[in-house]
Amino acid sequence: MARSIIAVIVSYVVMFVLIFLAFTAEYMLLGANHAFRTGSYESSHRWIVIAFVVNFVVAIIGGFICAVIAKGGKAPLALAIVVFVLGLLLAIPSLMVEKANAVRPGGDIPMFEAMQKAKEPRWVPFTFPIIGAIGVLVGGKLKRRS
Repeated sequence: MARSIIAVIVSYVVMFVLIFLAFTAEYMLLGANHAFRTGSYESSHRWIVIAFVVNFVVAIIGGFICAVIAKGGKAPLALAIVVFVLGLLLAIPSLMVEKANAVRPGGDIPMFEAMQKAKEPRWVPFTFPIIGAIGVLVGGKLKRRS
């Protein structure tokens, strides 16, 4: 039991770090002009698609790590539930934020300023918990096959 709890915690922390690193790299590679729509802080379609892929791949890695640490059992399922529930809880505040139509100046924008001002369609944050939970389950199954 303790091994499963540790597996879930460690895997979630690893996923958090990987997501942060991946989105940092994505912003550095795309830059403001490709991460946002022209003249605004609205996320571009390219950014959203890459974010879905990153989220899914990181979730698979997290599920695999969880299964390896737990050495079997239901730990990946528990991690999938944690990812889903916490993801939904973190998505709810996005409904309460007013959509400001801030004009984005041309050129580079520091990443932390971009993170603060970025706007995405309201449905996007609610898809990440679903994609994440599915990815964790896929990663957990990969370990069982190997």
